[in-house]
Amino acid sequence: MKKSLLVLICLMATIGISQAQLFPTFKVGLKGGLGFSSLRSEGKFLNSDTKTGFQLGAWGRVGIAGFHVQPEAYYASKKVGVQPDGAEDGSVTFKSFDVPILLGTRIGLGPIGARIQAGPVFSFGQNDDINFVKPAEWGEYKKSSTGLIGGVGVDISSFTVDLRYEHGLTNLSENGNYDQKIKMWTLGVGFSFL
Repeated sequence: MKKSLLVLICLMATIGISQAQLFPTFKVGLKGGLGFSSLRSEGKFLNSDTKTGFQLGAWGRVGIAGFHVQPEAYYASKKVGVQPDGAEDGSVTFKSFDVPILLGTRIGLGPIGARIQAGPVFSFGQNDDINFVKPAEWGEYKKSSTGLIGGVGVDISSFTVDLRYEHGLTNLSENGNYDQKIKMWTLGVGFSFL
């Protein structure tokens, strides 16, 4: 009797896992988070301190056979502290509309699972100029950029939590003499309503 019960439980678990991977999944939700950014430059032109910004937006996820695609769209305020050579300390705020397209996999059963994701992120500047507190002469920055983003996440029913790292690929400076790229850690929470 015990063996029959054990075999039945294993059979039901196997069927449940295989069906969960064969049928497509679809989720849509909202998210918000904190970003911890720094601006890195090759050479000694710029030293950057990490500052805290934020993200607000929406996400979707389509999955099948254990893998998923998760496009997102959110408004981001990326702040960095700056200390250029020979100038006073200041801070910079990059305001952008970001669109990451993440590929990943989810490990878990039912409403609880862990995710691993990575992919490109495309950023589009949302203000006419970069908001410099000091020094004001640094006004020449690109209005769009690309980067790579990756991280881990946890799903608990309709709630999601993500920890990610973003590495900028585009030189943000219009001045070809300086190579400046955003690097950022984000901690986000979300809710799916579908």
